Amino acid sequence: MSSPSAAMDSVRRIEIIGIGLGSPDHLTGQAVAAMREVDVFLVADKGEVKSELVELRRAVCERYLEPGSYRFVTVADPERGPDAERDRAAYREGVDAWHAARAKAYADVIAALPPETVVGFLVWGDPAFYDSTIRIVDAVATYLPVQRRVYAGLSAVQVLAAEHGIVLNGIGQAIHVTTGRRLASEWRPDLGTVVVMLDGSLHCRELMEREPELVIHWGANLGLPSQQLRSGRLADVIDEITDVRAQVRAEHGWVMDAYALSLPESRDGTHQNRV
Repeated sequence: MSSPSAAMDSVRRIEIIGIGLGSPDHLTGQAVAAMREVDVFLVADKGEVKSELVELRRAVCERYLEPGSYRFVTVADPERGPDAERDRAAYREGVDAWHAARAKAYADVIAALPPETVVGFLVWGDPAFYDSTIRIVDAVATYLPVQRRVYAGLSAVQVLAAEHGIVLNGIGQAIHVTTGRRLASEWRPDLGTVVVMLDGSLHCRELMEREPELVIHWGANLGLPSQQLRSGRLADVIDEITDVRAQVRAEHGWVMDAYALSLPESRDGTHQNRV
């Protein structure tokens, strides 16, 4: 039997697996192969309101994995605080503290597992797009040795475009991805299509006077039965989007949405959403 110190010194294998947006059909073959290597999936327990997100992860595992070949361990998620009420500096401090608390909680759970246990994190969307699992696992490595690997997943950016049947970039133009918190200060016409994530306040309203012709392609709970899509001139559909978003949140206790903003045509006359 390994001694406690030997267990702490053993390198822990961690798989960070992008699973798309909740639909089992979103998983890549590589992601499924990685999941089959995992013994224990760690999942943040965010309370009863967001328990559906845990159940969706379970459903993905049930679709592809043999019963009894794995187990779920939920870890109480630390309090994050009122992000909307913070300025940028306070927001960053709050997120850093939240990540540190998460990393410590995960490290404590992993340290208590047998050293040979393969641990997995099922990441909503893709681990590279506005998700901090990679950073948190790197912070876990300050407590015990870790060997990690990352597997890509379908992101909200890709699924949003596919569900609306659009091309995000104009010919020879860029795609700018940002958050709602930064949208109003960053947006300008020459950015091309702007994809916005993490915008519970729909800050796109702040752009309507500056650019009345902005077009929005919006989607909530993409890839799930509760998916909602709306598109059109921003000024014409923003009230409906606000109402639908509130309805989805009220019905499910959570909502994840993203949207793309573009002008009907670029400043040089090139139409958007055309290859």
